[in-house]
Amino acid sequence: MRAERRKKKKTWLRWVTGLLVVLFAGAGIFAYSIYHHVKQTANQMHENVNWKSEKRKENVSFERKTPISILLIGVDERKGDRGRADTLIVMTVNPNKQSIDMVSVPRDTRTEIIGKGTKDKINHSYAFGGVEMTMATVEHFLDIPIDYYIKVNMESFRDIVDAVGGVTVNNPFAFTYEGTHFPKGEITLNGDEALKYSRMRKEDPRGDFGRQDRQKQIIQAIIEKGASFSSLTNYSDVLAAIGKNVKTNLTFEEMKEIQANYKDARKQIKQLHITGQGTKINGIYYLIVPESERLAISNELKEHLELKATAAK
Repeated sequence: MRAERRKKKKTWLRWVTGLLVVLFAGAGIFAYSIYHHVKQTANQMHENVNWKSEKRKENVSFERKTPISILLIGVDERKGDRGRADTLIVMTVNPNKQSIDMVSVPRDTRTEIIGKGTKDKINHSYAFGGVEMTMATVEHFLDIPIDYYIKVNMESFRDIVDAVGGVTVNNPFAFTYEGTHFPKGEITLNGDEALKYSRMRKEDPRGDFGRQDRQKQIIQAIIEKGASFSSLTNYSDVLAAIGKNVKTNLTFEEMKEIQANYKDARKQIKQLHITGQGTKINGIYYLIVPESERLAISNELKEHLELKATAAK
């Protein structure tokens, strides 16, 4: 039931570290004036949340290189609406094994919503209770500690695309969405077009999985432009867009600690994929993940976090 694949390309690592690349960089790389703006952006991104993992028995120590987990949340947040989490990816980072494991949790996964007392689609946890309920629900579903989160506002993501001067992607098939046609092949997108490109789902033969891949394309294209020194002439626009659209409970000091002590984890990237059976309950579509599948993924992540695995019942 479980499909795995290894990728030498650092797709999702580049997503995270790319968006925060200047935050992870030391003063020796950038001039002080840029470093000062970076620190201001990190402070703007920082968001205090009422969260402490119930599954973390000992506090994380960056100096001792405790393996950590980060929940990546892509949120479709529109004006006057909290929105829902369109993308949920858990990344475990083990500097001792010099590796990273990542698993994408399908948005339609039916599970218990922690703090709500009901079963629903896992992405609804964000609409019900924001970041804290999402972290609690994902932690419960995977049965691993969730230490940190990084949230990206997909609605305002156009600002970041425009800040880097647009992006170029390779579209696998032609389609039209919300009045905009996207031909097959290499295309260049502005912010509005990139947002539409990353949202289309129903016309994609792979459904939500196809949309996730297009989101990855956009994000990777942003990183390739935004993280290059050649584009830093407009670094203030890029930082302003990141500051408005990215939130995290990581502080600037913690980001620097991660860069100093965890950077070797980039050497090996492993992607895990959760599969299940689609079904309708009371007319609503859900993805039902078998317990054997959930347990296998959970135990693989636990092993990577150097935690005790759970025996099958």
